[in-house]
Amino acid sequence: MKITVKVKQAGRKHALLESKEIEIEDIGKTPFLRDFLNAVVKNQVEEYNGKSATENLLPFLSKVEISAQSESGKVGFGSIYNENKADSGKAQETALQAFQDGMLSVFADENEIRDLDEIIELNDSTVVTFIRLTFLAGSYW
Repeated sequence: MKITVKVKQAGRKHALLESKEIEIEDIGKTPFLRDFLNAVVKNQVEEYNGKSATENLLPFLSKVEISAQSESGKVGFGSIYNENKADSGKAQETALQAFQDGMLSVFADENEIRDLDEIIELNDSTVVTFIRLTFLAGSYW
């Protein structure tokens, strides 16, 4: 099943990830949020683990690559310096815990999903937006 996702962070002008289409395992048209998060995290861990840790002898970026990457807010060579593979099960637990702790909000189109056991209505045009939330630093006197 193909879905479109966006990733935003509170306090930033531009999205961390603007409209990326990803392929997740078939979880049906009305999955629970828990199952949906697990499928998305599994997909992203597989994509991360599939990247090679090879180094370029002469790394460089063309002007087109720099321009394309600057739109996402980060320009880099795409190198992975940590050769350890991510653990899918642990990543799924972390994502579910982050949602339960209020560090992540999920919207399916314009509807906020507030519970892991809530059903998401998915179709070909559904855009799922993840918003990373952070605590404010500082103290009250």
